[in-house]
Amino acid sequence: MATMGSLIGLVNRIQRACTVLGDHGGGAGGEGSLWEALPSVAVVGGQSSGKSSVLESIVGRDFLPRGSGIVTRRPLVLQLHKTDGGHEYAEFLHAPRKRFTDFAAVRKEIADETDRITGKTKAISNVPIHLSIYSPHVVNLTLIDLPGLTKVAVEGQAESIVQDIENMVRSYVDKPNCIILAISPANQDIATSDAIKLARDVDPSGDRTFGVLTKLDLMDKGTNAVDVLEGRQYRLQHPWVGIVNRSQADINKNVDMLSARRKEKEYFESSPEYGHLAHKMGAEYLAKLLSQHLEAVIRAKIPSIIAMINKTNDEIEAQLDKLGRPIGGDAGAQLYTILDMCRAFDRVFKEHLDGGRPGGDRIYGVFDNQLPAALKKLPFDRHLSMQNVRKVISEADGYQPHLIAPEQGYRRLIDSSLSYFKGPAEASVDAVHLVLKELVRRSIAATEELKRFPTLQSDIAAAANESLERFREDGRKTVLRLVEMEASYLTVEFFRKLPTEPEKAADKNTPVSDRYQDNHLRRIGSNVSSYINMVCETLRNTIPKAIVHCQVKEAKRNLLNRFYAHVGSKELSAMLDEDPALMEKRDALVKRLELYKSARNEIDSVAWK
Repeated sequence: MATMGSLIGLVNRIQRACTVLGDHGGGAGGEGSLWEALPSVAVVGGQSSGKSSVLESIVGRDFLPRGSGIVTRRPLVLQLHKTDGGHEYAEFLHAPRKRFTDFAAVRKEIADETDRITGKTKAISNVPIHLSIYSPHVVNLTLIDLPGLTKVAVEGQAESIVQDIENMVRSYVDKPNCIILAISPANQDIATSDAIKLARDVDPSGDRTFGVLTKLDLMDKGTNAVDVLEGRQYRLQHPWVGIVNRSQADINKNVDMLSARRKEKEYFESSPEYGHLAHKMGAEYLAKLLSQHLEAVIRAKIPSIIAMINKTNDEIEAQLDKLGRPIGGDAGAQLYTILDMCRAFDRVFKEHLDGGRPGGDRIYGVFDNQLPAALKKLPFDRHLSMQNVRKVISEADGYQPHLIAPEQGYRRLIDSSLSYFKGPAEASVDAVHLVLKELVRRSIAATEELKRFPTLQSDIAAAANESLERFREDGRKTVLRLVEMEASYLTVEFFRKLPTEPEKAADKNTPVSDRYQDNHLRRIGSNVSSYINMVCETLRNTIPKAIVHCQVKEAKRNLLNRFYAHVGSKELSAMLDEDPALMEKRDALVKRLELYKSARNEIDSVAWK
């Protein structure tokens, strides 16, 4: 089994590493954090209950600010590290490279750091101060000194101070892994103890609560606290511990804490009331008791701690996979990363086109709705009106009217009618082009791997849009060529199959020439309209085919071909300039992962050897 305190020492190191990495929140730790999973001891008591003196007795050093009213205005996370020898020193998390060997300077630093957040007021803050003390005279232990509970606000304090302090204290002691050190002065009725009242609320069974009675030497003559210390007046699962703090005279004389410990021991051993309890009294005994209990709690919680670490490791690994792993510095690794990003983008883009993701269906909407609607709106009724047919036929015949069929007139009417198809054809090309551009934008946004490289995103978008422009030009040329092909060679069989019915008899009052001409022109317009409708149906089918062939298929096959061809000549590292915020986030995750893996291995090795 691990030696006494070795697990606690390990927990202290892990908690400190968690704090450095920000793996904690308000209270003793963030929800689900490793900090929260590791037990610690919260020191709770009313103002002037002797909390600070108890902490100083445990540490064996005079290092906490003193004064009247509220002195502790920020939580102090105090980690004690037992050393084999050497000098005693302290370190603050906010000044990690500075060692304090003068504990009067530690007191001043705590006061200054408190004022840095709260100002020189009596306000409180839930931002903790983290202090580590390394000494051969301490046991491995993590203690959290919290602001003293109070019943009324005094001058200079907000009216909400009473509730604010209680809420802050509860944010620590509510946590199931928090051991409560409830400090109560012996010269007050235990029934009025703020610390015991709060501990009873959050820990009604008393499993997590250690009771401490201070100021035993200040009780009225003829009274004692034996009933409390022996658990008859208020019973806890753990034994009560009595403490005799330094007197004000001792403090004024700068009596050191080690001498105060000896005086405390002498007090209990010579006391007629407490002599039989002397072996279970005093700050030194309290420190060992807490250390033993903390060790036992940690050991009991090792399976759940390891399970939490494994779960968190899996979550961090998943986040790192999502953010992307660090890239090698050589050109080969950078080129591989760029090509891999391109393939990921291309895969998402094809999923949009093929229906795996939304958006590609808008291309079919162009063919099924937009193109037919545009063709239907073409002004053929006006273009093939009697008046326009007469005009075109007359102009085509020149000075000599046609003999049988107005060949030139037919061709001019058909040719001018077919030119109307160019507008809907080009509009369809442009509409599909816009859909493809939107799909490029969506695909870049949806490619998780690309989010870490803003410059590469821009380069891929530019290359893809440049390709789409080429595909659009090819599509435009092709659909216009389809229209021109229809105008270049008319389907002769269509006209040969037209019925050649004789002209119907005209009204006897209508001149013969006018009657013949109107019917003749009406039939010409009808024939041309039928031919145009036939061509319209053909183009309605062939324009989508041409667009898909020239734009959609090419986008699927060759969207980034030119980019691939020239990527080797570009500055690869410049393309892989990651978002600084994302890099910072990944670095923090990597450090957390290293911490958690190291913690798991150390806990395993220390717990079971």
